[in-house]
Amino acid sequence: MTTLFDYIIVGAGSAGCVLANRLSANGKYSVLVLEAGGSDQKFWIQTPIGYGKTFFNPKVNWMYTTEKAPGLNNQANYWPRGKVVGGSSSINAMVYIRGQAEDYDHWKSLGNVGWGWDDVLPYFKKSETNSDGGNEYRGDSGPLYVNNVSSQYHPLTKTFIQAGQQLGFDYNADFNGKSQEGLGHYQITTKNGLRMSAARAYLHPALKRDNCQMVTDAQVNRILFRHNAAYGVEYKRRGEIHVASANREVIVCAGSINSPQLLQLSGIGPAKLLKDFDIPVVHAAEAVGRNLQDHLGYTHYYKSKVPTLNNQLYPWWGKLMAGMKYVLLRKGVLSLSVNQAGGFIRSNPDRLRPNLQMYFAAITYSMAPADERPLMQPDPYPGFLNSVGQLRPASRGYLEIDSTEPGIHPKIFPNYYSAEEDVVEMLEGVRVMRAFAETPALSNIIKHEITPGLNIDSDDELIDDIRQRSSTVFHPTSTCIMGSNARDSVVDSEGLVHGVRQLRIVDASIFPTVISGNTNAPVIMVAEKIADQILA
Repeated sequence: MTTLFDYIIVGAGSAGCVLANRLSANGKYSVLVLEAGGSDQKFWIQTPIGYGKTFFNPKVNWMYTTEKAPGLNNQANYWPRGKVVGGSSSINAMVYIRGQAEDYDHWKSLGNVGWGWDDVLPYFKKSETNSDGGNEYRGDSGPLYVNNVSSQYHPLTKTFIQAGQQLGFDYNADFNGKSQEGLGHYQITTKNGLRMSAARAYLHPALKRDNCQMVTDAQVNRILFRHNAAYGVEYKRRGEIHVASANREVIVCAGSINSPQLLQLSGIGPAKLLKDFDIPVVHAAEAVGRNLQDHLGYTHYYKSKVPTLNNQLYPWWGKLMAGMKYVLLRKGVLSLSVNQAGGFIRSNPDRLRPNLQMYFAAITYSMAPADERPLMQPDPYPGFLNSVGQLRPASRGYLEIDSTEPGIHPKIFPNYYSAEEDVVEMLEGVRVMRAFAETPALSNIIKHEITPGLNIDSDDELIDDIRQRSSTVFHPTSTCIMGSNARDSVVDSEGLVHGVRQLRIVDASIFPTVISGNTNAPVIMVAEKIADQILA
């Protein structure tokens, strides 16, 4: 195999797939993609609801665990991340959300020129084909298919939306249109009943070109530097060490955990940390691994008086019927996500914009073991769940290497609920969920609240339950943040790493702040935008 390329991309996740496609499209440049995981051509990856099967599968999942978080009653949190072609877009719940315009205007206000809402909207549109067609906000000719499958969603999703309207929340037919605020149905990245990962949208078409190659099962050990410029990478594959060189740039797209880990292993990071592990300092950068942000979710479970997805998927014959419908027609529950309805609301009228995200699912798996996510094995009674999460938490965490061995997971300190305002906001969210349950629409179908139970009702009791049962909704960002000041950021507004040359980072780790919602669509947008900057 050729060992000299114009661009080396570390990681075939969402950003890496976009860059591989865009940088190889004109035929001028050779591109090598190195992916630590294996092929995405697996049934449970391509099947939308299959993310329940990949949730704890080490063959396609890094399966990180955080350090114990004092704010979660000293509990650790499990963080699945994609270790497979397509990265986390191959194992996520496929919800397509861009965030709020104010998120990006805030990025710009922090000194990131060119990252305001008006700057990024064209790249969101460029990346997608919306099943409902294009308009001022939506694209109609991009590689990523975004599907409105609300006609297939469970009828209880409409009951949830009706309950919200009874509380005064507006219906929103498109969270990615003019405004994000309101309740409605989630659009997902599927096409013809199959998952539309970044690999399917971008990478596999690019690999048909002679100038784009990929090596899987390739664990990158370190970035190689000469005179403060990145000239290549060292990687391990099947026990053998290889070196690949880059004429132009090394582009790290390894995600919010692996990207800062790789930088630290390569000599870019906090000086004391590097010294503690006897790693030669290429560039002392205190922000590498810092500013970690993530979304937490908190769920209430209910027994239902009416049938839910539990009734369809718990009995063996229900599984058989769902399987046959999917195999024959590529339709039905297996072709969907269980995150079908929800929205973006203000926890109280004084909030200037939506600060909470809600998820409603006509399914429960409250009786499942802690080490399973059995979307195809729900509870044996009709039930549904309602979840709430903060959109812009104030708490900040960090991560750092625990070994010079690349295969050893870094230590992740999420510091959840270390900011008291996050606890206050989540408590407001819980009160909103309780109000939902008391509306005529939902109260008529609720048999009783299973968890936490109505006996848990005081602020102190609810806060303790929030700390006990909150968990990540899998949106870690900002561990290599973008900024104009090299002292407190890692990359500039084009993803170029401060203090060195020919090295770029493109993934969620460079988000200046976490956006208001699911993170996959913004990662793809960031990669589209920086690809244009590279080619320019």
